[in-house]
Amino acid sequence: MALMITDECINCDVCEPECPNDAIYQGDEIYEIDPARCTECVGHFEKQQCVEVCPVDCIMVDPDRQESEAQLRTKYMALMQDE
Repeated sequence: MALMITDECINCDVCEPECPNDAIYQGDEIYEIDPARCTECVGHFEKQQCVEVCPVDCIMVDPDRQESEAQLRTKYMALMQDE
C-alpha cells in the first residue's frame, strides 16, 4: 500500500526530507507521494517516517493502491538496484 497525503496538508515541509525513497515532492497545492517510489519505509524503517513526523496526521494509506508487505519489499529491492 502506498501512502497518500490528504488535503489537510499544511505544507510544513517536514515529511519530504524524511522519506528514504525520495517519494515525497511538492505538488501544485500540497505535498504528494509518488506511489511508484513509496514502500511505506519497508526495507528502511519499522515505522513510516513521514507519518511519524506529520504534525496534522494528513498521511494515510491510499485505498486505491493496496500492496502486501512482500510487494513493498520487492519494490524496495528494485529501487535499491536502480541507485
